[in-house]
Amino acid sequence: MNDDVRAELAAIVARHGDDATRLVQMLRDVQDALHWIPPLAIDELAERLGLPRARIEGVAGFYAFLHTDAPCRYRVLFSDNITDRMQGNQELMAYLCERLWVEPGRVSEDGLVCVDTTSCTGLCDQGPGLLVNGWAIPRASRAVLDRIADLIVAGQPVAQWPADLFVIDDNIRRSDMLLGHDLMPGDALRAALTRGAGVDAEAPANERSWREANVHAAPGPLATLEEIKRSNLRGRGGAGFTTGLKWEACRNAPATPRYVVCNADEGEPGTFKDRVLLTRQADLVFEGMTVCAYVIGARHGLLYLRGEYRHLLRPLQAVLARRRAANLLGTGILGVKGFDFDIDLHLGAGAYVCGEESALIESLEGKRGIPRNRPPYPVTHGYLQKPTTVNNVETFCAAALIARHGGDWYRAVGTAKSAGTKLLSVSGDCARPGIYEYPFGVTVRQVLADCGAEDTLAVQISGPSGVCIAGDEFDRRIAFEDLATAGAFMVFDRSRDLFEVARNFAHFFAHESCGFCTPCRVGTSMLKATMDKIAAGQGTQYDLAEIEQLDRVLHQSAHCGLGHTACNPTLDTLKRFRPTFERRLKSLDFVPAFDLDGALAAARRMTGRDDAGAHLSAELER
Repeated sequence: MNDDVRAELAAIVARHGDDATRLVQMLRDVQDALHWIPPLAIDELAERLGLPRARIEGVAGFYAFLHTDAPCRYRVLFSDNITDRMQGNQELMAYLCERLWVEPGRVSEDGLVCVDTTSCTGLCDQGPGLLVNGWAIPRASRAVLDRIADLIVAGQPVAQWPADLFVIDDNIRRSDMLLGHDLMPGDALRAALTRGAGVDAEAPANERSWREANVHAAPGPLATLEEIKRSNLRGRGGAGFTTGLKWEACRNAPATPRYVVCNADEGEPGTFKDRVLLTRQADLVFEGMTVCAYVIGARHGLLYLRGEYRHLLRPLQAVLARRRAANLLGTGILGVKGFDFDIDLHLGAGAYVCGEESALIESLEGKRGIPRNRPPYPVTHGYLQKPTTVNNVETFCAAALIARHGGDWYRAVGTAKSAGTKLLSVSGDCARPGIYEYPFGVTVRQVLADCGAEDTLAVQISGPSGVCIAGDEFDRRIAFEDLATAGAFMVFDRSRDLFEVARNFAHFFAHESCGFCTPCRVGTSMLKATMDKIAAGQGTQYDLAEIEQLDRVLHQSAHCGLGHTACNPTLDTLKRFRPTFERRLKSLDFVPAFDLDGALAAARRMTGRDDAGAHLSAELER
């Protein structure tokens, strides 16, 4: 390691304040500077941060976008989501590998390029998608890949590539109260600050003085919290926990400081609504976070942005800077003494499991993104073991609207148990993929009609961890009391093989398992192997029964939701489309046993023998 590299590493550590909780960000910066994370850089970071080398190496090895294997100037990652496969990503990847004379998944001999796959890039509405050194490129085609290959061979830095390669459309197809609002920055905050004014006019002077010095103890925060509770807003990440109760639990937690965390790590294949919200409605997201801080008494917020959305980092930083200049962030927000709150951005590094709130917090602290045991919950022991409110992007947007218009206004839309609207990320076999906002209660059939889907065989609701429904269920409704969803809505017409869809999802879960618990680490690998076995024509009814047994084991013993839901797409497809599995089986009445003579086939080929003496007799095998 030369002096220039040491100086670069010192600058990176200093830029992050010598703060070990920023380790993931530091490792990203090291990789950007050196094209990989070499062993000597890990040694240097360990010394400067006072951390064990094993911990830094463990963090670097955990995240898919961090590389310790070899330097590589251009890493091209094709999205391998099922919708990208439907749009021809495999053929395109093979084409680029041929153009660049590189083997898939391996760094070229000269360290110039590596072409590989990654999980969903959040470009399902304009795929096939790919990442080049973390920068997203939509609508891949042979013509686009020819341009990329020429730029790579010429050694052109990605920052200097033509801007038109990186243009990502929002594709908003239907707007409602969230996407069609007319709020200006600060409107929700001003409404929250004035709500409850005069309630304590009769309070003793000393109490009024104390409340003026402690803005979070004034009537306004409690009045705003009551509006959030009255609205019946539920978390939009899929679980649907009541937002007001979460905020209240965090506010009432005795420890301080408190934190607000926005989960923008939407890694569920088929989901891309957060990408659009962060592009079009960033002010509303940050406003919702600031309203939450006002209610719970937090001074610091963090937005965890998935690594695939690296292109949004600078625009979001610009919005934050503009809000600070407008006194909507920082010290004394809107001139209110004691109302101090600011937001930092944290860029992920490729780990689906970090969408789980406790794994996300671990990553924010500079660790491997392994879900924590719960209880305790983040509302009492979250970021840095302090009370933390974690909500996703859409939830904070809705909270800002409620702070401005009130809970009754919001609750008037939707159903009795599902208030407000829901953003759906529609992709797959339809004429108009994109973002659709509907009041809760809309039917699947209505969504299919609006997006131009024809001859639909099945719809995957809420991504692989959700539910696959067939045509006789298209009158079911998007709502917490029927089809709860984080937002993914993947359409498959009758030309699609639902077995291959389920098989793709099985590969996804095996790839994204964090490996912490044995049931998930082994179980997802077994599920993947079983689906591959069936695809190869070697499956039996016994294997179908084994999938059901695997599901029971994972539900009972997996550490987190990834393991609990890993078998969902396979079982749903098996339940509703069983023939697509059975026609691949070796025999419906086949009894599994070890074929010893078949196992010797490779040895026969190696020796060039296939005579009777090279085979075991049936009697001997028995």
